[in-house]
Parts: sequence; structure tokens; C-alpha cells
Amino acid sequence: MAAPTVEEIRANAYVGFDTITQQIEHKLLKRGFQFNVIVVGQTGLGKSTLINTIFASHLIDTKGRKEADEPVRQTTEIHPVSHVITENGVRLRLNIVDTPGYGDQINNENCWDPIVKYIKDQHSAYLRKELTAMRDRHIQDTRIHCCLYFINPTGHSLRSIDIIVMKKLSEVVNVVPVIAKSDSLTMEERESFKQKIRAELVHHNIRLYPFDTEENDEEEVQLNESIRASTLPQLVGSERNVIIDGKSVRGRKNRWGVVNVEDEKHCEFVYLRNFLTRTHLQDLIETTAQIHYEAFRQKQLLALKEQTNTRAS
Repeated sequence: MAAPTVEEIRANAYVGFDTITQQIEHKLLKRGFQFNVIVVGQTGLGKSTLINTIFASHLIDTKGRKEADEPVRQTTEIHPVSHVITENGVRLRLNIVDTPGYGDQINNENCWDPIVKYIKDQHSAYLRKELTAMRDRHIQDTRIHCCLYFINPTGHSLRSIDIIVMKKLSEVVNVVPVIAKSDSLTMEERESFKQKIRAELVHHNIRLYPFDTEENDEEEVQLNESIRASTLPQLVGSERNVIIDGKSVRGRKNRWGVVNVEDEKHCEFVYLRNFLTRTHLQDLIETTAQIHYEAFRQKQLLALKEQTNTRAS
């Protein structure tokens, strides 16, 4: 049955309820915001460096070599790190979850299971707190809002393990694939590699963020389309500053010259940063709650109901 149409009336004098947005903003600013991101990919793809570059802060220690002949250090277990970052009066509690480089072993069977389990465990912990009779007024949210999936810039195609892992992850989290260390490829190689990977993602029906919903207006739909058209940003991360034309910028020096991280002609870092922090931060949080967590919640509660009915009979 369709809902009855409600007539919109304009008040004859100023009432003041238009300040509700300011009231909400004031409460939210006092409470602060939470954003949880997990980084997944092979060892040595610059996962830690990129996170530090995005948030312009040293948040996690890089595992890269300090000396040329030193072996790459590896993350051996899932490791969450928490920081509070402030910007213009806004407090963001940022949880970064670093994961072991998967696919590094001879036998990589089910190497994705610990990552998927960790994400589901955060849903489970939230659900338990939500169902508690005397639950907290504000439940601490450790649910993963975004998974940055790092693809090795081989110039060829996705490994079969990449396809499996992305499929598994996309069922439980917002997956955002990125091409790491893109300065190892020429501009022509980058574009060719990007088109190959896009075609493979479509062929294997891997469902990536963002998702369109009925609530999206025309502007949001167009923004999502432009983001999907720009999937697989080709990235270079750096915490160091270099001098270009007398100006200090974040970048990397190599044998061919200097890569300016924030120059869109050099890489697509700015696109990813703006997408994660300036346009889709809140949507990533809401999508986690409304799609991934809700699917998990429904499944768990239905299973609980079936167990109860079984015992009763």
C-alpha cells in the first residue's frame, strides 16, 4: 500500500527548526568520528607508506628495506593500529589494520581465511554489544569500512589468487582495488595494465565499491559512475619531501627523475585521497552498516531463530 502524500507547508514566520543540522553537527563534533580501514596485498607493495601518505601523518611503520641488501620485512599477523587525527576541529579516530602479505608462501590455500575471519569477527563483536540488554549508549565501532586491495604492477594480469581473494572480500567489506608502485611502469604500460585488470574484474563479476541504492539522487549516481570509470587508481606513496621548481612537495626520486605524488600527471594518488576522505568517507561507513553488517546480522539472527525453534520442538 502506497504511503499517503503529505502536503508541504511553508511556515508563516521563523520557527527555528532549520538549526537542527547545526545541532547534529555540534553533537557529532563533540563525539568525533570513526573510520576503520584494512590493507591487503603482497609483501613489499608499499601498503604502510600509502596509508601514511593519504592521511599526511606517520601512522604505521613501513616494512620496506632500510638498506639495499636488506631483505623485505614482513607483517606476520593481523595488526590493528589506532590513532586520533584532528583537522579544523574535527576528530577522526582512525583504525588501520595491517595484514600479512598473502600469497607469499609456496602453499597459499585458504590464505585469505584469517582476513575474512577478522572482518566477520568485528561484525560479530558489534552484534553482541548491540543485543546486550544494558548496551552502551555509543557502541565502539570496529567494523571495517574500507579494504584497500593492493595489486602488484606486473604489467600482465591478475593472479588467480587475487581474483579469489577479492571475490571473498567483496562479500563482507567495501573493496577498493589500487595499483601499487605504478612508477615501476611506463605511462603506456600503466594504461594497458589498467584496462586488462578492469576487464578481468568485470569478467569474474567481482562486486566493488561504490554501490548504487534507491536513496541515491542523480548527482550521487553520476559521482559513483565517474568513480567506477576511474577504478584502479595507479599510485605512488611517499612520506618524504623533494624540491621541484623550488617548491617542497611529497615525492620520490628515481633514476628517471622525480615523481610528485600529488601531481595527477605522475600518478592518481590525489583521486584516491579525495575519494576516501573528501567525497565518500561517510558513505563507506554507511554502506558497511546498511549492506555488509546488515547481511551478517540477518544471517546470524535467522540462524539463532532456527536453533531456538529446533530446541523447542
